[in-house]
Amino acid sequence: MTRRALRAADEIDDSAVSASDPLPVRHLAFTLISVAVVILLLQLMRSVLIPFFLGALLFYALDPAVDWMERWHVPRAFGAALMLLLVIAGCGGLAYSLQGEALTVVDQLPTGARKLAYSLRKSSGAAPSAIEKVQQAADTLQASKEAPAATPGVMRVQVENPGFQARTFVWSSSVGLLLAANQLVMVVFLTYFMLLSDQLFKRKLVEIVDSFSKKKVTVRVLEDIAVQIEQFLVIQIVTSVAVALATWGALWMLGLQQAALWGLLAGIFNSIPYYGPLLVTAGLSIVGFLQFGQIGMTAAVAGVALLITTLEGSLLTPMLLGQASSMNKVAIFAGLLFWSWIWGVWGMLLAVPMMMVVKVICDHVEPLQPVGHLLGD
Repeated sequence: MTRRALRAADEIDDSAVSASDPLPVRHLAFTLISVAVVILLLQLMRSVLIPFFLGALLFYALDPAVDWMERWHVPRAFGAALMLLLVIAGCGGLAYSLQGEALTVVDQLPTGARKLAYSLRKSSGAAPSAIEKVQQAADTLQASKEAPAATPGVMRVQVENPGFQARTFVWSSSVGLLLAANQLVMVVFLTYFMLLSDQLFKRKLVEIVDSFSKKKVTVRVLEDIAVQIEQFLVIQIVTSVAVALATWGALWMLGLQQAALWGLLAGIFNSIPYYGPLLVTAGLSIVGFLQFGQIGMTAAVAGVALLITTLEGSLLTPMLLGQASSMNKVAIFAGLLFWSWIWGVWGMLLAVPMMMVVKVICDHVEPLQPVGHLLGD
């Protein structure tokens, strides 16, 4: 082939590439804009979406029991109300029995944190930094300027502002408590109506799909989501109860006060991957040092809690969960970061089930199957 022919062929290839470039660019831009709009809507509608997803999780947790009672000719309305009353009574009774310990721990945490920081600095033998020395000098100078001249026969009275009182802060947040109670009522009613409807929305979703093949995919997706979420909730409840009881027993044997409360917190925060056990370990470090005053006992109290959650996460949960709904650790942690950024603390609690729903949908929708493969283990 001559040099002129090769040049002509290259020009044809370049023109073909330049002609086909605008479409992928426009498609990519449209996709990015759509994702940004969805993220913005998730943030703006958090007050609506969070109760909806909490109600959906509670629905999947209670639906098998309500179905079982319905098979034994118990009216569905009565069975749904009974299960919700049992859940509310159990949570309320547990909270009432541990409220005294909870307030004591909340009051102790600020003092314990300061005491632990001082002890670590003292044990390391580190001298105050330059910034700390400057701050101390400034405080001394300011105090000397503000001190009035002494007058014979007159007693000096100095009014000091009280320090931070955690108990006062908690009880003064009445508006936040009322909002939380309102959200709780909304979740309870939403769950009750979802339990009454049961298969109604499933039938409606199938009915609005036009083709038979899409109807089959829709039914399969809904069934897989139900199976995965129910399996996840059962395993999460079993592992959280196991962590709570084991932590309670270990802390009680070590002589820690409020061991039952910290066992409950360990079980609750166990539902937050990676980050939850670290929060409990940090709190136990402060409380343990505040009670025992020794680094060794503090390390023992925090270490035993971290060891229990580590064994649960590496042995018990994989054995129960199997490979049916497993996701790789990078995807779980990325989902935890994303949903905590979107919804805060509630995002941490809902991150794993939300990622499971996304994975099920991606596995059954052909254009999204590469995303499901990336999320898988």
